[in-house]
Amino acid sequence: MDANIQAAAARLSRRLKGNAKTVTVAESCTGGLLASCLTDIAGASSWFQRSYVTYANQAKIEELGVDPEELAKKGAVSAQVAIQMAQGALRRAKADFAISVTGIAGPTNEGSKKPVGTVYVGIASQTWANAIRTQIGGSRAENKAGFVHFALLTAMDCWDRAFERLSKEKAQEIQEQQDALRQQQEKEAERAQREEAAREQSPWQDEAWTAPNDGEEIGAEVEWTDSEE
Repeated sequence: MDANIQAAAARLSRRLKGNAKTVTVAESCTGGLLASCLTDIAGASSWFQRSYVTYANQAKIEELGVDPEELAKKGAVSAQVAIQMAQGALRRAKADFAISVTGIAGPTNEGSKKPVGTVYVGIASQTWANAIRTQIGGSRAENKAGFVHFALLTAMDCWDRAFERLSKEKAQEIQEQQDALRQQQEKEAERAQREEAAREQSPWQDEAWTAPNDGEEIGAEVEWTDSEE
């Protein structure tokens, strides 16, 4: 395996292990080469459990749930299919992330309008999905190796940007919570000040009225007498 591919796979494994995440892959044109380079790493079973090689279109439909209408309209080598492959693998493997590879390794494009060396890499998580395209020039073997290397680099770039975005969203959420708490505290302080000002302006509200007691009862004294009609 190419040293650059090995280095990229090692970097990816460190990211996954460091964040306690798992990955699955769905491959078409690379025929399992991506899964092979990942499982070359000792201890890969802690972050990599299974993968899918769906070389034919029917396999993409049956194994990964790719929309047959999308395949007919866009072709297997497209952003839409790459994303659906990644999402299908993600669902089946119950992983945290998925990588898909669909392209034209050559030596011919087998009637496709896309040139040899074209590849789409799909990346998916539980909350987002993306597809990136590139074109590589070389033999069939060189293109397949290049596709794998590009997939590894794309995955790391997408995940780094996703983690950065998540960190920013988390920081924003914490800031919003702090702002809301401060606003609530300010409102409570203002209410307390208003209540204190009201008490100072109307001190009688805090005093109970008591009638003076001079030893006499309030009311009229009634004298009862017997009378005859």
